[in-house]
Amino acid sequence: MFRSAVDARGTLSRDSLRALIERQWFQNFIIGVIVINAVTIGLETSSAAMAVAGGLIYALDIAALTIFILEISTKLYVYRLSFFRNPWNVFDFIIVAVALVPAGEGLSVLRALRILRALRLISMVPQMRVVVQALLSAIPAMGSVIALLALIFYVAAVMATKLYGSDFPEWFGSIGASLYTLFQIMTLESWSMGIVRPVMAVYPYAWIFFVPFILIITFAVLNLFIAIVVNSMTTAAAAEAADIADGVDEREAPEPESREMTNSEPAEFELILQELRLLRREVRDFKDARSAHDARTLG
Repeated sequence: MFRSAVDARGTLSRDSLRALIERQWFQNFIIGVIVINAVTIGLETSSAAMAVAGGLIYALDIAALTIFILEISTKLYVYRLSFFRNPWNVFDFIIVAVALVPAGEGLSVLRALRILRALRLISMVPQMRVVVQALLSAIPAMGSVIALLALIFYVAAVMATKLYGSDFPEWFGSIGASLYTLFQIMTLESWSMGIVRPVMAVYPYAWIFFVPFILIITFAVLNLFIAIVVNSMTTAAAAEAADIADGVDEREAPEPESREMTNSEPAEFELILQELRLLRREVRDFKDARSAHDARTLG
């Protein structure tokens, strides 16, 4: 009986810690620590700030690192090996682990890497996670656009080298120089007064080459990247909402011991569950409508 009581007490302790680290106020507390730590690391680059409050800045940095270590250790204890199944947990673990590597004379670069702790905001803020997930999921779709962009750049670089390389070798003397110059033109950085107008002083009809290049690259191809990213963000946001709704549905049928606790909870919690169920239905309807639209488009 004593052994079973110890096991029960251990399970309760793990469940209590799980409830603690998953509470919203705890997440907000960690976000606050990340922001304060990022500010203190930035203040370390100011000699005036270090002269006035160097000891306090170092103390805050150590306190923030201690909190991060305790947070990661608690999550490892609560989730065990399932901790590493979440890519964001692995990301946090690596960021904190880098800060524990001793920074000697030959490893001073590691002290600069401490600012990477600020990147933990990405894993803590759901909106940032959606953006990053959208960017990562958009990479495969960008392959064809990148190939098209590279082809247009290569053709334009060869043409520019042959047309203007003899009179402007600094800008178009080789394919590499032409590629770099065309990249600068694509960014619209001093493209007119800095490059195109000097070329037009020697070749008056050079605008026939440069203006279509800008229209195709800057205002057409690059907008394809924006369209792909926006579409990926919409899909990622819908998936995030669906995951939240699925998690609520999994908790709708508790164990017999927890059913009594659920019945005693306030009516506001039931209203929240109803809202999440409606959200899930809306997400499902959105996916069905999108699939039907795609089918009609392909048809």
